[in-house]
Amino acid sequence: MEIDILVDVKTELGEGPLWDPELERLFWIDSKGGKVFRSTADGTELRAWDTPGLIGSMALRRDGDGAIVALENGLHTLDFATGDTEFLHDPEPVLSQNRLNDGKVDARGRFVFGSMNKNEEGPTAALYSLDTDFSVRTLDDELIVSNGPCWSPDGSTFYFSDTWSGEIWAYDYDLETGDASNRRKFGDVDTSRGGGADGSTVDAEGYLWNALVYDGKLVRYAPDGTVDRIIDMPVKKVTSVMFGGANLDVLYVTSMSKPPLPRFPDDPVQRGSVFAVTGLGIQGLPEHRFGA
Repeated sequence: MEIDILVDVKTELGEGPLWDPELERLFWIDSKGGKVFRSTADGTELRAWDTPGLIGSMALRRDGDGAIVALENGLHTLDFATGDTEFLHDPEPVLSQNRLNDGKVDARGRFVFGSMNKNEEGPTAALYSLDTDFSVRTLDDELIVSNGPCWSPDGSTFYFSDTWSGEIWAYDYDLETGDASNRRKFGDVDTSRGGGADGSTVDAEGYLWNALVYDGKLVRYAPDGTVDRIIDMPVKKVTSVMFGGANLDVLYVTSMSKPPLPRFPDDPVQRGSVFAVTGLGIQGLPEHRFGA
């Protein structure tokens, strides 16, 4: 196994690595910097787009050259050709203490995304679903920091975490309706050194990978919720993970260059980089695009 720096653009809050098999490009975001980045599998042909505000996550669209972006003030479209954004919907128009955060697309093209309390201290946030007809509904509530949405290989189990709960949860997920029910604990998160559950992905074997932010570790959970392996990263503030590359066998890892709150640790010069972990002998699953 090797851990290398793929791209060093010093993202203030790097998040949401997203490999697109159609374009064979890696996307990621700088949440605090308000940018969407794109590169090839080896980190070349770098491009960037600005967003009008903080960005929590994105979903590539099936129709057209663009994405749905979850910004601090609601969902917007982003046109890659022009860089223009257009407002769609704000599920929390009166909750100024919140912003939208992590999200991913299910196998039927819905964008499932959550919000977070900006100070990471009150249960004011919720989990939402944007359907392909652009309607929005609430799937769960009374959350602090929504993170790590992903699905089992067959799509019947939805995984999700509230970063400071010390747990990763599993839900029964109905792909036909988009309903999430029967929330229960899937795995424990070791918060003893100040870390918390951040972004997650599921590999082709049905194992869940989670970035343990502020503790600098990647944790692989077996389908029964037990810890299978732990990888130590060169920085503490790792934020999210995604398999990509031509064979979906490279684990891309985002990180942040600046802690969002004073209580969180600093990092060495590699901070804010996108890392590529190779030689794992494991493949990921292709991500879906938003739309019918």
